[in-house]
Amino acid sequence: MRLEKFRQLIAEADLDGFLVTQPENRCYLSGFTGSNGVLIIAPERQALATDSRYYEQVRQQCPDWELIEVGYDFSGAMLDLLRELGLGGRAVGFEAQHTTVTTLQAWERAVAGHLKLTQTEGAVETLRMEKDAAEIARIKKAVALADEAYAHIVAWIRPGLTEAQVAWELETYLRMHGASALSFESIVASGPNSAMPHARASDRVILAGEPITLDFGCVVDGYCSDLTRTFCLGEPADEQYFKVWHTVLAAQEAAEAGAKAGMTGEAVDKLARDVIKAAGYDQYFGHGLGHGVGLAVHEPPRFSFTYPGEINSGAVMTVEPGIYLPGWGGIRIEDMVVVREQGLEILTTAAKQAVV
Repeated sequence: MRLEKFRQLIAEADLDGFLVTQPENRCYLSGFTGSNGVLIIAPERQALATDSRYYEQVRQQCPDWELIEVGYDFSGAMLDLLRELGLGGRAVGFEAQHTTVTTLQAWERAVAGHLKLTQTEGAVETLRMEKDAAEIARIKKAVALADEAYAHIVAWIRPGLTEAQVAWELETYLRMHGASALSFESIVASGPNSAMPHARASDRVILAGEPITLDFGCVVDGYCSDLTRTFCLGEPADEQYFKVWHTVLAAQEAAEAGAKAGMTGEAVDKLARDVIKAAGYDQYFGHGLGHGVGLAVHEPPRFSFTYPGEINSGAVMTVEPGIYLPGWGGIRIEDMVVVREQGLEILTTAAKQAVV
């Protein structure tokens, strides 16, 4: 079904064939999870060209795809392969965002005017934006494991630990309970470090009474999760903490209550941004409200002031407003949701606690 939809898309773009090299896109269309390979999609045939490390893997994972044992010289064999698949003298698309200049130059030398290589952007990603029921079921497993890990950390964490120790405990728990990988390097940011949205876990000692932001996720059955919570250990050191924390929560709640399929990414972002602006913190919320999650932890579409496109039903998104005050700290609260016609289905169940 995915492959037929994709063939329809490339036909509408006046392309006769297509080369897929982006890892998640390869996996989405073929099921292949190896690190090297080119999908060659023709009107009636589909093939996967790779090296000897993956020949047996392709046979197991991609039984409906022809295996081309090309070794490490796809460019050298490229013209003959495309001709054999009926693409000689045709227009063949490639993924411009995922093809290096060096690779493209090698391909152009290889085809030497015998066929037209046409750059495209977001061709497979367009299909990936709308998740099917099987994909959502896998994402729910990854979300549930992240929720469990958060509950574990809240019960385990104490003042005097370092950010790095907490990050390691998170990773250990996720790995020991079914994650095949982390979605990304876990963020554990305490005190003034939490003013950096993408701070890296350091040797800084966590103190009572200061904001602590945990942002992490895991991969289960190939699909990612993404979760953020901010809390204090014990009573906060200053009164501003509660004002900022509840402003961020109110912004998230406004977006989760108002968003639905058919709205633009800009419009959903504005639901949360207006709450933060009314509280006087608009200059401290610099990033977009959320992003798509699936085979990759960051993928289209987006809830953002920079995304005017509509969000369709079936998109799996994050909702993660934040306020970041330099020298003081930051607050971010993030859920994962499925966009539906009538509103959002909230997947994340981790507790939202200002103080633990």
